[in-house]
Order: sequence, then structure tokens, then C-alpha cells
Amino acid sequence: MAVEQEIKNFQARIKALKDEIGKIIVGHESVIDQVLTAVLAGGHTLLEGVPGIGKTRLVRTLAQCLNLKFSRIQFTPDLMPADITGTNLVVEAESGQKKFQFQKGPVFGNIILADEINRATPKTQSALLEAMQELNVTVAGTTYPLPEPFFVLATQNPIEMEGTYPLPEAQLDRFFFKTLVKMPSVSEMETIMDRTTGRDEIEVKPVMTGTELLSLRKLAREVPVAGHLKRYIAQLVHATHPDTKETSELVKRYVRYGASPRGTQAVMLAGKITALLKGRYNLSFADIRQVAVPALRHRLILNFEGEAEGIKPDNIIQNLLETLPELPQEVEKLTK
Repeated sequence: MAVEQEIKNFQARIKALKDEIGKIIVGHESVIDQVLTAVLAGGHTLLEGVPGIGKTRLVRTLAQCLNLKFSRIQFTPDLMPADITGTNLVVEAESGQKKFQFQKGPVFGNIILADEINRATPKTQSALLEAMQELNVTVAGTTYPLPEPFFVLATQNPIEMEGTYPLPEAQLDRFFFKTLVKMPSVSEMETIMDRTTGRDEIEVKPVMTGTELLSLRKLAREVPVAGHLKRYIAQLVHATHPDTKETSELVKRYVRYGASPRGTQAVMLAGKITALLKGRYNLSFADIRQVAVPALRHRLILNFEGEAEGIKPDNIIQNLLETLPELPQEVEKLTK
């Protein structure tokens, strides 16, 4: 009974959070689900979409609903690493002597919006690497811990290539999800106009604290996973590499490198959270299929033929999900 009550509480808290976000963000249900899943897992999200469709507003609204410190970093070609992490400044002490004092940069927040992250140079982009992986920032040999919880939500424009710098594979791999943000429908655009061009401004209120969020994250990590499902996730990620026996013809033809072990971690954690949101305290094949694409699409590196033919990683992952054999239906029922 205690577990059932924890699951119901988990569902209720996330529903309240989604309802509050929905006051500002119209549509984008799958985007909101993926962002919240990454946040609950303690991971970072890369939001890809054209300008003006609510990516920045979503991140700001999430910070307001969670009552967390929000920092926005506008990435530009002239942005320097110190503009993100902070730097040592020369200050004068009361005694009159001068000393170095560390001035924290905007990365010292809870929810960091890295806006148009692919507009900055690779050197500046890499300033986020240690923060995203280690939750630390090292400046002049001194390491400074970042506050918890800590999330980076980065945005990038998929259609504008001039003056941009593609993210290095090592940094892409540190994102828990890559989420594609699409244009709203006609009816959703009408709702957006009603909410944003009227006299009254809609406000959101905090519905959860950082401490409560960390508690929900702990519960998600405790969800048990059957051995055959662990094996399936491992085989799925292994099959994204063209030189493995489990792989498909699409992977052999179009993929140069597959996903790293971080991909298995992302699929596992996201699947656990998805199971909880569905009211279950165990993982199923359906949960894995639901989260595999956003967890793995940015971890596949296509070869020249794949790039030239415009092959999408999503199609390759879907093909693997369709061709990779699962356990018999009788065994899968035990996980539902």
C-alpha cells in the first residue's frame, strides 16, 4: 500500500506541474512530457525547433513552477567561457590589500537556459561540459560546486546554418534527451493569440520545490527492472553500432558510430519515470519504445551516405525497435 500511495502522489504532483505549465504553454504535450522526464531523471535536454514556438517560454515557466533559480545565457559568437562560468576579479580588502575574488557566472543557477547554443564557438560550448557531467565548475584550479537540482535546457535552430557551430559529439552525449519542438496547429495558434494579445496577463504559481523534485527523482530510481528488460535495452543500444551482430541493414548502411553507454542509462531512467506516470512500479517494453527515440536520436552519428540521403536517426531507431526481437508475450505480461 505504501508503494501504491507513493505512485499516486508521484502522478498527482506531476499532473499539477503539467497543469500549471499548461496555463502558459499551449499544446506541446509530448515536449512537456519529455522535458519533465529529463528533469525527474536529473538529465539535460536539447530543444530543437524554429524560433518563436515557445522553447524559451517553456523553460522559464518550468523554473517558475518549480520555484528554482533561472539563468538565461544567450549564446553568440563572441561569448567567452568566463561569461558562463565566472572569473576571478581583483578586489580591495578592508585592509587595503588587493586580492582575487571569484565572481560567479550565470551557470550557478538551478535551471539554465542555453539559448541558441550552436551559435557560440566550440571553446565556449565546452564550458558547459564539466557543469553538465560533474555539477562542478573549475576556474583557475579551484572547483566550485553547483546548486542542486541543476539542469541545462539548451535550444538550437535546425534551419539556420550560417554562423553556427554544431555541438561536438561529446557534448551531445551529455544531453539526456533531444526533443524536437514542432509548429503548433491552427487551433493551438488561435489559443495562443487569445492568451497573449488580451488585456490580462496569465501568471503561474510554484507547485513544487527543488527538495520535493529530488524526492520524486529518488522514487523513480527505485523502480525495479526485470533482467530481460535490462538485456533488451543493452541490445537495443548495442544494435545502434554497425559492426555488431544484433544490428539492422539500415544501421550497417547509414550509421558511422552508435550510441554510448549513456544511452542505456537514459532509456532505463526515462522508462522508469514513464512507468510511474502510468501508475506502474515496473518497466515494460512499451515504456522503452516510448522513450527510445528522444534518448538515442542525438547519439547516432551518420556516415556520408546517410547525411547525403537525408536519413533521419528517428527512422533508424524505429526500425531497430521493430526488428529487435522481444521476449514472448507471456513473459512481457508479467512486467505490466
